[in-house]
Amino acid sequence: MKAIHITKSGGPEVLQLQETPKPKPAENQVLIKVKAAGVNRSDVITRQNTATYGKNSPTTLIPGLEVSGEITEIGSAVTDKKVGDKVCALIADGGYAEYVAVDSSHCLPIPKGISLTDAAAIPETVFTVWFNVFMHGRLQRGEKLLIHGGTSGIGTMGLQMAKAWGCETYSTAGTAEKVDFLKKMGVDHVLNYKDESFEEVWKEEKIDVILDMVGGDYTQKNLDILNKKGRLVYINGMKSMEVNLNLRVIMAKNLVLTGSFLKPQTADMKTQIAHEVEKNIWPMFHSKEIHPVIYKTFPLAEAADAHRLMESSDHIGKILLTVD
Repeated sequence: MKAIHITKSGGPEVLQLQETPKPKPAENQVLIKVKAAGVNRSDVITRQNTATYGKNSPTTLIPGLEVSGEITEIGSAVTDKKVGDKVCALIADGGYAEYVAVDSSHCLPIPKGISLTDAAAIPETVFTVWFNVFMHGRLQRGEKLLIHGGTSGIGTMGLQMAKAWGCETYSTAGTAEKVDFLKKMGVDHVLNYKDESFEEVWKEEKIDVILDMVGGDYTQKNLDILNKKGRLVYINGMKSMEVNLNLRVIMAKNLVLTGSFLKPQTADMKTQIAHEVEKNIWPMFHSKEIHPVIYKTFPLAEAADAHRLMESSDHIGKILLTVD
């Protein structure tokens, strides 16, 4: 089969389409003929530093954390899936390929009304939001949620999920076009962080949960605008991983500061997330309360161009690779 390999640490040009052996599913796995794969910032980080993020992989690494496609083979112990099922799946790596093997319990049926290609945009975003906002952040109906970087794949999906959950939504973006998009998507409060300071505009809002991927000096600003018993959840630190905090604010308001990486979570945890997502979030797709936002698709061979777009941050929503 053909797959995109990270041939060495570096820029997008190190992504090369190569022939590679087709994987064999283990007893608890299914083999998926990939229709599309989602491109995520984690893929970029892995590409830039394979010594750290690819150390448990072979000499070359196939990136990709989510796919959609059709099951062509099942392992001997699989009873919940069958050949011919169309699914989307969360995977640890290997998505930029014509075939991928994945635990059957990490696959979900394609939501009603979503195309097989577009479904590749769902797993990583929905799993990440559910794990961080709903499990760690304990977001409740009627609470206020702020997501920084609202036009990212995570942002566009998380804001829709929270709105459908019955929450008041807040977000920041860096251009007038992105602010306008979020307002049209139904986000309750949006500002351009280049024109306004969110910590000043929303200092009296008493926000309950914040999902942040910026880090740096945003951290203290986030803590300052949280409600009492508020929760601040981190999934990245694109500005800086090093922060200075006023611990008095955390103690005075009884705040929770937490975060996670989804990729290294155990197989059992990912199975639990899948079950909860199918129960709580899949009905939102069926009722058309939420949908994946797709910015652009690239053929698999053009993965380098997809990474260049990801790194530019010009996109709104998800970037996909299609396999024909």
